[in-house]
Amino acid sequence: MSVETMKNISRVKSRVLRVHPKDNVLVALQNLKMGDEVEFDGVTYQLQDNVSAKHKFFMTDMNPGDSVIMYGVLVGKAQSFIPRGGLMTTFNVKHAAQQYHYRGSNYEWQPPDVSKFTSKTFNGYHRSDGRVGTANYWLFIPTVFCENRNMDVIREALHNELGYAVTDKYKHYAHILRESYLKGEAIDAINFAPSEEPVQNRVFKNVDGIKFLNHQGGCGGIRQDAAILSKLLAAYADHPNVGGVTVLSLGCQNLQVQNFMDDVKAHNPNFNKPLYIFEQQQSQSEEQLIAEAIQKTFKGLVEINKLERKPASLDNLCVGVKCGGSDGFSGISANPSVGYCSDLLVALGAKVLLAEFPELCGVEQEIVDRSVDEETAQKFIQLMKSYELIVTNAGSGFHMNPSPGNIKDGLITDAIKSAGAAKKGGTSPVVDVLDYTEAAKKPGLNLVCTPGNDVEATTGKAASGATLILFTTGLGTPTGNPICPTIKVSTNSALTKRMGDIIDIDTGPVIEGEKTIEEMGEEILEYLIKAASGEVIPKAVQLNQDDFIPWKRGVSL
Repeated sequence: MSVETMKNISRVKSRVLRVHPKDNVLVALQNLKMGDEVEFDGVTYQLQDNVSAKHKFFMTDMNPGDSVIMYGVLVGKAQSFIPRGGLMTTFNVKHAAQQYHYRGSNYEWQPPDVSKFTSKTFNGYHRSDGRVGTANYWLFIPTVFCENRNMDVIREALHNELGYAVTDKYKHYAHILRESYLKGEAIDAINFAPSEEPVQNRVFKNVDGIKFLNHQGGCGGIRQDAAILSKLLAAYADHPNVGGVTVLSLGCQNLQVQNFMDDVKAHNPNFNKPLYIFEQQQSQSEEQLIAEAIQKTFKGLVEINKLERKPASLDNLCVGVKCGGSDGFSGISANPSVGYCSDLLVALGAKVLLAEFPELCGVEQEIVDRSVDEETAQKFIQLMKSYELIVTNAGSGFHMNPSPGNIKDGLITDAIKSAGAAKKGGTSPVVDVLDYTEAAKKPGLNLVCTPGNDVEATTGKAASGATLILFTTGLGTPTGNPICPTIKVSTNSALTKRMGDIIDIDTGPVIEGEKTIEEMGEEILEYLIKAASGEVIPKAVQLNQDDFIPWKRGVSL
């Protein structure tokens, strides 16, 4: 996002907003009615349609083929005559995006003032290779889906006995319903209430959780799928938030244990965490396999529990930025606020990971222009074009990315959605472009090739090294990650009030004109520091929202 754009939406006090000076649409910040007269920047517009909050209306008459500009870029083409004050819809506007190419590396960036953060630290887990984790997890990895049941059995045993299970309030509720039914009592009047059953204390105080990467791969697909899954699992095993690993293998699957171990060593030649491997086809029985895995893991938990949090400078953070369940306010409140936080992090020497390549459609030229050198720019162009070609050859396209929920809440074209989504990356230069499972090595803003799909994207960010994820949402999305604490940032206060059990930060005050993007971005960074230190536990972590979906590199938007 340009500095000019940030200033334009820094403090919102009107019923409508022009996001960028070049835009020919205005965004409704509240519900407006047909016939209403809306004044903006000294000009009065009479609305030709009802315009719901988050939707857009045109500042001038539009003829078929005219360009629709928002966020200062091409986001669509008019398909019919649209009068001044007319509502933008999926019928009168279709997706369009600017072509892009490399045209030199001369981008100049003015970092934000970070003086209030330079002396701050977070309390993290220091690994032997110098990296610092924001959590300390034990990780269970199946090399093939055949081991998922065994994983579930072990999960239930360890979570319940060691204090990592979420309070089973729903089981308690089902018990009450069952008892009432057996007594012949009516159940309609029995309201849900949280169980009074006390939360079990954790046995291992310095182990934040025991996590399980159940998946549907490892065999049965093409060998390339097994190969990329192996790299993904290896990246998770080597993650700075992981203290130790237990691997369950069947034995005959495509993804062999040796393949996995080779990828672990390729990812980190000095890998030295506790790692225990159990192969079922070499075991005496299923009971013996599970019992031995539990016993060995317990010993490993004793060891990693000896590690304690210690201070670390903020340049040790690696933060992924993601949006999901986006709405028409995403690119105005939450994403720019996260973007300002991203700029603060980059200025402090940290890493920021921006992914979701289908949601960079329409802003590719800006990304190319912000690349630090031609090699970085060309890698982005190559990955973007090859990804789009796969989608097009399947009879689809990036233009089909917006979901019904996105469209209903004002994201009419993919380019509108993408231009708003890209704001999470702030304004700093792009220092590196990473293919799926590649590790982030360079401080600064890194691009990671993933789908826009929420869980496939967060799964990929964690593989590239994200130790925290900022996840913005306008509609509400119950998404997390097994090993990377995920912080939910709401675009509007109504969502925070309605779904407060999953939201951590509310950027609605930006829409209400109560806070600037800069103020909100600094608040987000303050929360990040507390979350990295274990002082606050994000809602996704509290709820065990441990979502994990490997990307098979097929058609996924």
